[in-house]
Amino acid sequence: MSGRLEGQIAAVTGAASGIGRGIVERFIAEGAQVIAGDIDDRGLAALSDRYPGQVETVHCDVTVEADLEAMMSAADARGGLHIAVANAGKGGFAPIVDQSLDQWKEIIDLCLTGVFLTVKHAARHMRDGGSIINIASLNAIQPSAGMSAYCAAKAGVAMFTQVAAMELGARQIRVNAIAPGLVETNASAAFWSLPGVVEEFVENTTLGRFASPGDVAAVAAFLASSDASFVSGSCYSVDGGAATKRYPDLPGAFARLMPPASP
Repeated sequence: MSGRLEGQIAAVTGAASGIGRGIVERFIAEGAQVIAGDIDDRGLAALSDRYPGQVETVHCDVTVEADLEAMMSAADARGGLHIAVANAGKGGFAPIVDQSLDQWKEIIDLCLTGVFLTVKHAARHMRDGGSIINIASLNAIQPSAGMSAYCAAKAGVAMFTQVAAMELGARQIRVNAIAPGLVETNASAAFWSLPGVVEEFVENTTLGRFASPGDVAAVAAFLASSDASFVSGSCYSVDGGAATKRYPDLPGAFARLMPPASP
């Protein structure tokens, strides 16, 4: 790699697997040291074992403000924070009329409030001229039936990113978002269990494939680097052109899994 992040300290939430781990690995390859936060302690231990001396792991639930304060404070001993990635999140499926308030709050708290808390505490500990990257989703742009909470949360992340860019720009802190389409991770494994859904995702890209974590990590590395020194308040789609088409029919896919009603 180019070493664009040599000597910098980055903090990444949701870092133990999937997109988060891909970003951690790319940042290390680019020369950064990483503070990796997650609730998956076993995944964090595996990450630490693989990159000794390059990763500091912190148990971090992004819905708990004290956890994020502690995670970002860890950068102070290293001279301050240069880069932060708000990645932690999860999806869910429930028609609006069937969705409980607890289900709604769980997704909003993790996917939107967690980003707010990450940015709040990252900015407090970040050196002027740093970079904050929020992981949004194709669903920030493209709606899906049955995913109202997730779509609303990710659309909120895209707009929150613009506000944060406005507020932090005076300190030369850049704030951007990435909106991935389908990425093959443990978190997205449910899509592979629904007959025809992955094929629909692929059909509805312009490039004819789904993404790997490395595809997202490459854009994150660009946004974290000085190559993006005049980029702020933007949301970068990493979806293979899927936003130009349509989202898969998830209600139809779930209906196909249901046994036919008895006569």
